[in-house]
Amino acid sequence: MTSDIASQIEEAARVLVSARYAIALVGAGISVESGIRPFRGKGGLWTEKGEPPMDGYQRFMRDPASGWRDMLARRSSGDEFSKSLAAAEPNAAHRAMARLEELGVLRHVISQNIDDLHFRAGSVSVTEIHGNRTKVRCVECGARWGWDQFLALAAAQESHSTDRDPTNVPEMGGVMVRVPPECPQCAGIVKSDVVMFGEPIPQEFLASCQREAELADCCLIVGTSAAVVPAAYFPEIVLRAGGTIVEVNTEDTPFTPYASAVLRGPAGELLPPVLEAIERLRT
Repeated sequence: MTSDIASQIEEAARVLVSARYAIALVGAGISVESGIRPFRGKGGLWTEKGEPPMDGYQRFMRDPASGWRDMLARRSSGDEFSKSLAAAEPNAAHRAMARLEELGVLRHVISQNIDDLHFRAGSVSVTEIHGNRTKVRCVECGARWGWDQFLALAAAQESHSTDRDPTNVPEMGGVMVRVPPECPQCAGIVKSDVVMFGEPIPQEFLASCQREAELADCCLIVGTSAAVVPAAYFPEIVLRAGGTIVEVNTEDTPFTPYASAVLRGPAGELLPPVLEAIERLRT
């Protein structure tokens, strides 16, 4: 470790410990370290194979039954992205951030990822702005469930149905349910929790991020270009209110010139020593 990196680690630790309310904005870079390919940029799936249709949500809403069948086919096909998501485990950066939350240093994580790895690492206070691949969501009332929980509810709903259509009841995870399944709370349309192209980000997600950014006096930027809106707005809110920025990234972002500490490299290598420095300062 060079002396410059060591000094930036100490400065990052000092800034985070001094903060009254620190949040984090996290992007695909942290997931890449767990073996999940990004969508955009160098090595990105969309860079290699092209972007999916921009009207995916509109297509789904026109024919939810076909949308569900396509979604289930993708989940069971074992394509490259599905395999990488299924095999991914939280890395050292995820674990360090979970520990920072446990210590009371990091209050909230705004994640642009869908992989559930922050929760699996032990983080609790997380907003996944683009949804979570392990959950489903009602587009009408906004209710969310884990896949297994929802399948159990949908199966119970189907067992009491009096108008069963055998051609429209496929097997999902060994459970027979109607497609598209109805929301158990409002009978609305249920879809994957992942925000699709053409789909508005749920207001509940945006409101949570806005609230956390307005509370914060420090934003830790990890593994993201911090250039894509609306996620890029949240560190800007912190900065404009007089807060500080700490950046852990492989490349510069629009916030690099304003950061109090900049750690250039993989988060899995740099966040653990920041955590160690914070634990030294705290004791």
